[in-house]
Amino acid sequence: MLYEKAPAKINLTLDVLHKRDDGFHEVEMVMTTVDLADRVWFRSREDGRIVVKTSQPFIPTDRKNLAYQAAELLKRVYQIHAGVEIILEKSIPVAAGLAGGSSDAAATLRGLNRLWKLDLSLDRLAEHAAEIGSDVSFCVYGGTALATSRGEVIQNLPTPPNCWVILAKPSISVSTADIYGNLNIDNLAHPNTAGMIEALETANYESMCATLGNVLEPITMKLYPEVVTLKEQMKKFGADAVLMSGSGPTVYGLVKHESRVPRIYNGLKGFCREVYAIRMIGERHSLD
Repeated sequence: MLYEKAPAKINLTLDVLHKRDDGFHEVEMVMTTVDLADRVWFRSREDGRIVVKTSQPFIPTDRKNLAYQAAELLKRVYQIHAGVEIILEKSIPVAAGLAGGSSDAAATLRGLNRLWKLDLSLDRLAEHAAEIGSDVSFCVYGGTALATSRGEVIQNLPTPPNCWVILAKPSISVSTADIYGNLNIDNLAHPNTAGMIEALETANYESMCATLGNVLEPITMKLYPEVVTLKEQMKKFGADAVLMSGSGPTVYGLVKHESRVPRIYNGLKGFCREVYAIRMIGERHSLD
């Protein structure tokens, strides 16, 4: 039985440039992985079937599941006759803007690359990942990166400066499609992506905090006032900078001094059940 870790991601920036001819949006995002992770286990089956099991009963285990799609893709492309049982031990909140499903799919690509001895590079796995979903290519690599096009073109970036990340997810789920459907391309306050990249390259924590930005945040906050409340409380309790990740509803705060972490964590627990005090990972996955 093989095991792969599937870490969550947060957006340091998320920008939407325009609507593409293929129906997707052209995006520009700086993302980094954090040490909140699902565990994905793989066991060979002799009957050729793909079987997905999960610790969360409301998560689909058929073709709607991205991990299932990842296994199906590799089976088809490389004519694999063996089956696989995929066990998703979930820790990442679902429909939270943290790429939990995408990371599970990426972990499945890496895990089955080992289980089925395909000997594929991360670059090749990322090409396959682009067929599954926009965040899956980034999740194949992990670490910190600029993602462009529809999210599948990945440029590696330096690890962010050391800090704590306080994640808080209100008890609502947000549809990414709904948020993008409410997006007005002509009326966006674009984040300073170049400034964020410079902050990472110079390991400048203050600049990183100052250049956090997400064009989807105002849309989600308008539809879900719980996100507004979380942002306000996180700032009130002492986070250095606060932003919503992805299409939400998860909000995170960056905290440089560990002594502030308990106050923010405990304070937020009064407003929502799912609160996590974690660190950034920032380093890419390897195939070793």
